[in-house]
Amino acid sequence: MFKDITIGQYYPGQSFLHRLDPRTKLICLFFYMIGLFMITELVRFSYLAAFTALIIAGSGIPLKVLVKGLKPMWLLITLTMCLNFFMTADGQVLWQWRFLKITDGGVAKGLFMAFRLVLLLNVTSLLTLTTTPILLTDGLERVMKRCYIPMAHELSMMMTIALRFIPTLIEETDRIMKAQIARGADFETGNLLVKAKSLVPLLIPLFVSAFRRADDLAMAMEARCYRGGEGRTRLRQLKYQRNDAAAFIATACFLAFVIADRYWLKILG
Repeated sequence: MFKDITIGQYYPGQSFLHRLDPRTKLICLFFYMIGLFMITELVRFSYLAAFTALIIAGSGIPLKVLVKGLKPMWLLITLTMCLNFFMTADGQVLWQWRFLKITDGGVAKGLFMAFRLVLLLNVTSLLTLTTTPILLTDGLERVMKRCYIPMAHELSMMMTIALRFIPTLIEETDRIMKAQIARGADFETGNLLVKAKSLVPLLIPLFVSAFRRADDLAMAMEARCYRGGEGRTRLRQLKYQRNDAAAFIATACFLAFVIADRYWLKILG
């Protein structure tokens, strides 16, 4: 299950999305998220799904990789959907048992929330799958500086290091789990409390390993005379190209269409 997590991993390629400037990807992702949360009806997700499919096609990432990345989140997606099934009282009752009931409005809202979460996870994963950690750091720092956010370099460095070490910690967790299973540990059987207690032999070595890696990284950065972003040079300079302009225009048109569609329908209603 841990190997299925794709956030923080880079998938090498030469696709349209791979060649985009990281600043373009960050800004377009922000526009996409605005459009995603402005859509409030399930039937309106048709053109959002079409635009998302276009983004996935332009990334060159196999669909099985994105589906694999959703596996660790199926519990969250299912829980979100079920909570909306039972906690939405609007609409006609489809099923009822004592105080529990499911309505057609609850089913529509549950599917709506699950679909929104799936699209958000997929598009967010594409950012790290098509951008190396170094370029992501540079792009995030430039965007934050343009927004006059203080300590832009330090914040972008911390976020990128966190993303960079997600795959490393996943591999470490898998290695420790296999070692504990070889010693007789059982992570599968028992109730929820028993399973939680069985994770203690897994979490303690993982935290020790994480702190050791953090200390080694700090010492390596100090040995290389790292003093923050002041006076720091870059091997690769970020430059906007025609592909970035095309991505900006496409995402801006999508957001404008979502805004026009929502408020046009609101005026007619």
